[in-house]
Amino acid sequence: MNKIRLIINNEAKKNEREKFFIKKELQSILNLYAKMVSNGSWKDYSFTSGLKEVSFNVYQRASEKPVLRILKNLKPKYFNEKYLIKDKNGAILKKSENLNQLINKTSWNKLKLVK
Repeated sequence: MNKIRLIINNEAKKNEREKFFIKKELQSILNLYAKMVSNGSWKDYSFTSGLKEVSFNVYQRASEKPVLRILKNLKPKYFNEKYLIKDKNGAILKKSENLNQLINKTSWNKLKLVK
């Protein structure tokens, strides 16, 4: 006879889906990227995935380090640290619990890119 298991509110499956940007988040980020590429500010991008965070990395030129990183914190300590913008040195420039709010309220043209 087979063993039958009853699983209620399976959180493991939810966490598996959340290991990358969801479609709406990625669409918002890529729309921003297209806008900044048309301005000539950004040139290239990449993705980085880890256990605690997923990041969209922005490059101004082909260089070793990304100039800006838009991060999705998979295990935030505080509710407003779900999405972060970090600079080249890892300093947090902005943080929010909503990605669209973070993207829309940031003045990208005034944001200094450190060389």
